[in-house]
Amino acid sequence: MRSGRIALGVEYDGTHFHGWQTQSGVRTVQSELEAAVSRVANHPVIVHCAGRTDAGVHALEQVVHFETTATRSERSWVLGANVNLPPDVGVRWAHPVDDGFHARFSAQARHYRYQILARRTRSPIQRDRAVWVHEALDLERMRIAAVALVGEHDFSSFRAVACQAKSPIRRVLYLDLSEREGLITLAIGANGFLHHMVRNIAGVLMAIGRGEASVDWTRELLEVRDRRLGGVTAQPQGLYFVRADYPAEFGLPQSERADPLQRLKNSI
Repeated sequence: MRSGRIALGVEYDGTHFHGWQTQSGVRTVQSELEAAVSRVANHPVIVHCAGRTDAGVHALEQVVHFETTATRSERSWVLGANVNLPPDVGVRWAHPVDDGFHARFSAQARHYRYQILARRTRSPIQRDRAVWVHEALDLERMRIAAVALVGEHDFSSFRAVACQAKSPIRRVLYLDLSEREGLITLAIGANGFLHHMVRNIAGVLMAIGRGEASVDWTRELLEVRDRRLGGVTAQPQGLYFVRADYPAEFGLPQSERADPLQRLKNSI
């Protein structure tokens, strides 16, 4: 593989990280990944990601890119990085890209998943994989409320107070809710997300599922455009960065593994 700009697909368990971005004195995904890739490149590298994740948030296929003067095969980048990474981070693939590619700015859409375990007893297995609620949630009420969020809207009521995005306008492509053996999965895709947007949506839908608010609350929050009137931000451990979508011209390997449902959603 030629030197230049390289893209990677990265998977990680966010449980023991203080989020993606490098911070002094704490463990982050970015710092671990940069250290590992720098060893393979034999020079310092800086990685740029498709979407920063908070402490406790996981990623199934985070996309990053970096610049290098080293010449390595795709296999060497993957195996070399993984040898130097801790068990809770792994590189899935490597691919050379031209200078027009940027992991963040070239992404056309991003996809997240939020998992909620709704049952009477806690789960030792799911403790860092899903948010546990001991009361039952009315999935149909949540689905009805979710409909209002699909499409292009001002999501000011669903952004963190400290969100630095210039515009609160985002276009949600789909928002699906499914349940299996008490595990509720919220799947959402959009052209972009505001800080805490998915967790705030999950918090509002859970309140509606508990019967604490009407199914019209989502529509009302969109109209008032005021975060102070929104619900509680849901906990981070149920959140997964699933993937980001890029133009086919970049030829990233990730597009080959999209399941049929995901390909349908990507075409919306």
